Amino acid sequence: MDVTNDELRLAELRMERKRKLGYAVAARYDVASERVVVRLQSDVEVTVPVQSIQGLAGARVEDLSVIEISPSGLGLYWPTLDADLYVPALLRGRLGSRPKPAPPRRAAE
Repeated sequence: MDVTNDELRLAELRMERKRKLGYAVAARYDVASERVVVRLQSDVEVTVPVQSIQGLAGARVEDLSVIEISPSGLGLYWPTLDADLYVPALLRGRLGSRPKPAPPRRAAE
């Protein structure tokens, strides 16, 4: 399947819009706090408990410590775990691809 120049340009524009909201320039696993620390281009750091991120709960420190950042800065990848996290989703509070469970319903009174 060939991608046209127009399709490529539209994809680049979408990526640039997403990057304006924030993108990763550094990421590390902090052993002491058991959190992933992501530094954004704005120098703001976001920390997330590793147990909250889909695919990372229960992983070994050695595996959590190897984090790759995509060239666009919009993705984080743990190669030994084959787990990834989309930075714009992280900034919206989504920590994986599983749907967020609905809150429990209250019994009728």
